Amino acid sequence: MTSITTTMKLNHASFPSSDVSATASFFEAHLGCTVAMRGASWLLKRPGFDIVIEDAADHPVEWPHNFHIGFELPTVDDVRALHGQMAAANVVMKTDVFAHERGSRFFCEVPGGVLVEINTRSDADEKYRGTFDW
Repeated sequence: MTSITTTMKLNHASFPSSDVSATASFFEAHLGCTVAMRGASWLLKRPGFDIVIEDAADHPVEWPHNFHIGFELPTVDDVRALHGQMAAANVVMKTDVFAHERGSRFFCEVPGGVLVEINTRSDADEKYRGTFDW
């Protein structure tokens, strides 16, 4: 790591969707994003970074096997509560909440096909605690 990269932060994530409107609506309804711009691409805002959803309606979107984006919540109870809210809203749930050595988590699918991980590090194994910046 150099002195330049130590000050670097995540600016945005950008990915294609076959249904930009449905993808943006998911991020608004379930992940606390706000839509800042609509057009061929939509810009969604989160504290500290943006999400750009590119229009891919004219071609199929194929994701690599385990490609996903992740969001972190403070506690396991928060993860379970969001899982319940999403399941009740008929979000495509790929897993139930499960314990993992780096913290409990679940996976769901956003309209448009992107896989999302919701996790917490609050119950991570002790050997991983030194790798987190908190």
